[in-house]
Amino acid sequence: MRTYSQYCSLAKALDLLGDRWTLLIVRELYLRGPCRYTDLRGGLPGIATNLLADRLRELEAAGVVAREEAAPPIATALFSLTPRGEELKEPLFALGRWGIPLMADGPAAGDTFRNVWMTMPTELFLRDRTPEGPPVTIELHTGEEPMLIETVDGEVRARPGSIDQPDAMLTGTPHLILAVISGGLGLAEAEARGLRLEGSRESVMRLLPADDGGPVGAAATA
Repeated sequence: MRTYSQYCSLAKALDLLGDRWTLLIVRELYLRGPCRYTDLRGGLPGIATNLLADRLRELEAAGVVAREEAAPPIATALFSLTPRGEELKEPLFALGRWGIPLMADGPAAGDTFRNVWMTMPTELFLRDRTPEGPPVTIELHTGEEPMLIETVDGEVRARPGSIDQPDAMLTGTPHLILAVISGGLGLAEAEARGLRLEGSRESVMRLLPADDGGPVGAAATA
């Protein structure tokens, strides 16, 4: 592992986490929970298999990632974040928020996308403005698998999945949906640009960033 050879906490953190792919491995384990090696590779398109193995060994040695041999029917190693690894949630989310303006122009040619990556902006920007109301479930269709945005005890959470009768369903490009979630584009404007809303509009509006100084992403040019 390369080192900056500086007695500074940021330098020491970057010694471990600053190599290419390392923080994205942490992202996948945070978003997905315990993962098989093949699940991690699927969530990290473009990573070489030997590089993933190397990074996992480094993170395991540093106490950030734990490996556990799962019982049948999985019968393979599962990787998960340790409590020390879970402490990286705050810097991950801070970097994710900082990076939203860099997505304003939409995906570059060749950019890949996984629906589970919507979890971070969902948790960053959406709030239940009527927590005393009945639970809300919104289904997102913007990639290879649907995502569910749910209110749970006043909190907004996202997870992969689908249900028979969500309160609302949003279908569109990742760029449009991210723009709406981050507050960079109003729902009506997004619909005019191709976003499709089915079901309860009120349920969607209940969770979106407010127009009164709430967090605003920079995807307004979607």
